[in-house]
Amino acid sequence: MPTKPNLPRWVRLWQLRAQRRARSEVVDIWRRAAMVGGALLLGFVALAFAKAGDEAQKLIFHISHRAWWLPILVTPAGFAFVVWAANRFSPESRGSGIPQIIAAGRRPELEANGPLVSLRTAFAKLGLTLSTLAVGGSVGREGPTVQVSAAIMIAMHRLLKVRITAGVYIAGGAAGVAAAFNTPLAGIAFAIEELASAYEQRVAVLTMGAVMISGLVSLAVAGDYIYFGVMRDTLGVGDTLLIAPVAGLGGGLAGGLFARIVLAASDRTADWARRVAKRPILFAAGCGLVVALVGVATKGATWGTGYDVTKFLVEGNHGKLWFFPAKFAAALASTLSGAPGGIFAPSLAVGAGFGNLLTPIFPESPVGAVVMMGMVAYFVGVVRAPLTAVIILIEATAARGVILPLFATALIADWTSAQICPTRLYHGLARRMMPQKGKPPAVAVP
Repeated sequence: MPTKPNLPRWVRLWQLRAQRRARSEVVDIWRRAAMVGGALLLGFVALAFAKAGDEAQKLIFHISHRAWWLPILVTPAGFAFVVWAANRFSPESRGSGIPQIIAAGRRPELEANGPLVSLRTAFAKLGLTLSTLAVGGSVGREGPTVQVSAAIMIAMHRLLKVRITAGVYIAGGAAGVAAAFNTPLAGIAFAIEELASAYEQRVAVLTMGAVMISGLVSLAVAGDYIYFGVMRDTLGVGDTLLIAPVAGLGGGLAGGLFARIVLAASDRTADWARRVAKRPILFAAGCGLVVALVGVATKGATWGTGYDVTKFLVEGNHGKLWFFPAKFAAALASTLSGAPGGIFAPSLAVGAGFGNLLTPIFPESPVGAVVMMGMVAYFVGVVRAPLTAVIILIEATAARGVILPLFATALIADWTSAQICPTRLYHGLARRMMPQKGKPPAVAVP
């Protein structure tokens, strides 16, 4: 509707506004199409990745059944190969994946064409994470799912020529968490706590839409499953006042220690970190050897995500007390190696082991509830995201009767962890990936 110079001024203004509204409506349609298409695709990819991850981590058990000593050879070699391949072909695929999205989201339009969120990096992330799981790595698939999901959402927006903002990264990452755990509320909470520095209304709508669609895909394909099994126990005020401080202080201390060691390795502030950075492949093999030895000693209990052991403990069963230190060592070695893989699921498994340690101290309290308080304490200690931690556990166990005890534990753990490691783990790792003073980003971090 071109404007004519001989028309009255008010008519020309009305025509211009009408044109702007029409263009805005077209942009909104394409934006919604990009969001819907990206959320649908990433939902299917997340489910396929979850299934592939479950199958991949069975390989190390088949190897150990052939000969108990074979993992001592296979796991170090596998770690060395995965880290070599990542360093050689896709350095941006190393580590969790969440710091990459935080770093890219701070410069959304510039990084949209960069390697942190490219489909090439996403495919490398998928393959290398599955390889790490196959050789016994104590890693999770949730962090990689966040990076892959954000890459898919970015690619869909580029395909439809829609402007890429920070909200696109946030929506993709949040939808990835929702699809990985079948926990839509946790996806939104994760977006608020970890991915979004400023949570605007438009970003909120985009995120909730993406989370809803990816969640519907998961529901349609995998059904309405409970990730860690059902926990129906409740805790009274008296038990909460006794257990929450103990769990919060202990879990926050252990989780903060984990985060501090990982950040020290990333920042190379310690002498040992600077030394091992010069020989990353050899160091990865050494980390793999630690993972193999711990796994052989525990008959495979520490290999993989730890999902089965976690579910066993959450459902109220007593486990071995050595599981906590063993899984802690395996998860720390896997993370420090730099091999692609997340820390969500392993941290929850370590936390379940910590909660299991507390059950003899509180024999009259429900085992499942105590285990969950240990889970939330350690997980918050590592990632410093109390809201996300509580919502993930509530949605993943249907344990609505312990919401307040979990919140109390999470807040205590968050404060404790901050005393040990003031820098939040993902944000500290993300800073290593941002260019500083004209230098390229340091992407090769755990």
